[in-house]
Amino acid sequence: MTTSHYDKVLTQIKSKTAKLKRFKKYNAPKERSCGRTNHKCKRCGRTGIGGNIKKYGLNICRCCFREIATKLGFKKYS
Repeated sequence: MTTSHYDKVLTQIKSKTAKLKRFKKYNAPKERSCGRTNHKCKRCGRTGIGGNIKKYGLNICRCCFREIATKLGFKKYS
C-alpha cells in the first residue's frame, strides 16, 4: 500500500473512530531501516534503483550530481 493510498483512506473513514483506530494499527506504513526507499536524494527526493551517490556523504541522485558537480569541485575528464 502506498502512502498516498493510506492517506486517502484515512480521510474517508475519519468520522468512524473505531474503524480509524483499527486501520491505523494494521495499515500504517513501516519505518524502513534499509532498502531503496530509505536512500533519497537530498535535493530532489528521487529514490530510484541506480544512480544514488552516497560517497563522501553526498546522498544525491546522478541527475542532481551532474548539475552541481562543478560547484562541488569535481572535474570532468573525457
